[in-house]
Amino acid sequence: MRIPLSYSLRNLWTRKLTTALTAGGMALVVFVFASVLMLAQGLEKTLVETGSPDNSVVLRKGALTEVQSAIDRAQADIISTFPDVAVGGDGKLLLAKELLVLITLPKKGGGLSNLAVRGIGPESLSLRPQVKLLVGRMPRPGSSEIVTGLRVARLFSGVGLGNSLRFAMRSWKVVGIFDAGATEFSSEVWGDADQLMQAFRRDAYSSVLFRLRDPSLFDRFRRRIEKDPRLTVQAMRENVYYAKQSEIMAKFLRILGISLSIIFSLGAIIGAIITMYAAVLTRTREIGTLRALGFARGSILWAFLAESLLLGFSGGLAGLFFASFLQLFTISTVNFQTFSELSFSFSLTGGIALKAIAFSLIMGFAGGVLPALRAARMNIVDALRA
Repeated sequence: MRIPLSYSLRNLWTRKLTTALTAGGMALVVFVFASVLMLAQGLEKTLVETGSPDNSVVLRKGALTEVQSAIDRAQADIISTFPDVAVGGDGKLLLAKELLVLITLPKKGGGLSNLAVRGIGPESLSLRPQVKLLVGRMPRPGSSEIVTGLRVARLFSGVGLGNSLRFAMRSWKVVGIFDAGATEFSSEVWGDADQLMQAFRRDAYSSVLFRLRDPSLFDRFRRRIEKDPRLTVQAMRENVYYAKQSEIMAKFLRILGISLSIIFSLGAIIGAIITMYAAVLTRTREIGTLRALGFARGSILWAFLAESLLLGFSGGLAGLFFASFLQLFTISTVNFQTFSELSFSFSLTGGIALKAIAFSLIMGFAGGVLPALRAARMNIVDALRA
């Protein structure tokens, strides 16, 4: 005979206080575990969604980011002559020569932080349809005007519409605010590339962004451009470029989260062991009765292990429930690759939910297996005499 699951549920309900405390400890561990995974997922999502698979970006050979890259005007002009580059409806090439530099600005909450300033070309907006102007207008070519991302406007001081920023020995007027959704562009300031190059005394662009006539032929184009003796560049799809930027930081966050969760889980497992051992000791005669009624040792083992697994499962659900509310918050940190400010939100996925529940069940199993074995090994006569 096998003891029904309802037996385990009733016993947990009878010990409401100890059940709640043990499940609460597991819930806290799952909350930490899920929140860190959501943090890493949110970072990856922000950077991956920044790039489009239809766009290609060219950097200096060996450069990991636009901040490290430099493409002189002559090489940028050569790239624009390739027949693979698409042409827009207005007859202009869908190609933008861009610059990326860092400045330091005060944040509204206090302190200073690096901010990415992107020099754009006339076709930059056409290549990034996710960017929507909320108020104002785009900067005029050849002017000292800038537009700021929505998250920049929320986090930094003095970047509102109509304000002026002072950097690179020049004043720049904010003429618009744009929203790029959950992408890195929302954490940038945009202005005319040529004007920014003059102000920062740069003689080279950071990157060349363009769309191919046939994006499926990217690999053929990449081999062609990287073998061209006139160029010292590398090409990659824009979404791949931004995905690579998230790898180091996301990996660091996951390792940190898993390490902390393992440390905290030891306390939760010990709590579960104590709870289940106490349950075995207080129900010794009950265990003897079950054995006398014909229930096998395996059934006793399963019944007590099921209680511990149910504790872990309930704690996992509770921890995951509270962690899901973190999606309402946006956090700001430094991008390890570009050292600029990056804002992003927590992101909960089905994969993270499954991992969190699995982690809680592992804690429940680890906390209940020894007490369950003890219960299953009890002698019938000794248990009835207790």
